[in-house]
Amino acid sequence: MLTVTELANRGGATPHAVRYYTRMGLLRPARNPANNYHMYQPKEIYWLRFIRSAKGLGYTLSEIKTIMHDADNGHSPCPRVREILQRRIVENRRQLEELLLLQSRMERALESWEDKPDGVPDGHTVCHLIESFSLNDEVQ
Repeated sequence: MLTVTELANRGGATPHAVRYYTRMGLLRPARNPANNYHMYQPKEIYWLRFIRSAKGLGYTLSEIKTIMHDADNGHSPCPRVREILQRRIVENRRQLEELLLLQSRMERALESWEDKPDGVPDGHTVCHLIESFSLNDEVQ
């Protein structure tokens, strides 16, 4: 049996992460009857490493829990794993495009503000730099 710290060290995680995954139901410790501490079976090292690998691929903890549930019940989680990743790739591409547009907008704004003086709020403006930048000029 392993303590939280021992499991974390062997699984390449922090004790905080192990406790969090335990609260989420991803890791299933037993209780030590002498002190009521969580004690983990060595097989939890495998699950902890799996969780870290799945997180590294962008899966949420909720998705990981579902994948682990499929595996626990003897069902192949592979179709679900593929579907989630395919959907996530589409979402990520859309977010990347939005971020690239934002980056371009920010760079244009900063460039247009380069020679403008600082202003003081006068009851009609808060920051003339922001208020002078037109989103209508943006290339779509």
